[in-house]
Amino acid sequence: MLPSPFSSVLTLGVCLWSATLRYTRVGFQPFQAVRQQGPMVFSLWHDELFAPCYLHRKEGVIAVVSQSRDGEILAQVLQRLGYHLARGSSSRGGLRAVRQALDLLQKTGKDVVLTVDGPKGPRHVAKEGAVYLAHRARAPLVPIRVAVSRAKRFNRAWDRFQLPLPGARCEIRYGQPYTIHAQELNAGLLKAEQARLQHKMETLGQD
Repeated sequence: MLPSPFSSVLTLGVCLWSATLRYTRVGFQPFQAVRQQGPMVFSLWHDELFAPCYLHRKEGVIAVVSQSRDGEILAQVLQRLGYHLARGSSSRGGLRAVRQALDLLQKTGKDVVLTVDGPKGPRHVAKEGAVYLAHRARAPLVPIRVAVSRAKRFNRAWDRFQLPLPGARCEIRYGQPYTIHAQELNAGLLKAEQARLQHKMETLGQD
């Protein structure tokens, strides 16, 4: 675990850095209209999480975060930004984390956010966690994408993480929320819903 003073300084740095960015939200009004009816499940790519996580701070959103060393750093920053945490990953406690997120969603009525290609990829390939959670919670699933005008890209990282440079324009694109209506989510349907989410993530903002 990070020393508390270090995580405090890191969180302050994230806030100061983020305050220099110029944000635009696309599709935000329809998103908000559905959001007022109950909790939702947000779907992000791992490399695009910086800007939307800052914008949704202090909302009590439940973040599913890896148990890895990098995940520990992210978890402490998110917690200081006002997020609730469900810890786990596809390789270490993933199902437990999703169940924990489901339990928190049902108890608090708060939204959940997952980086659906994390914690280690493959990059931009949607896994089943968000689909499973949205189905079990009977909550709308919302794909979210980010377009940044200028960014530092960490090409050696598995996700090629992008850090918006100070003053950059960040366009947050909210897809149309949709619900998985099936009563039972068998293996075939789970695969089909993963493909549907994949398509929505890939095409969001292209029109």
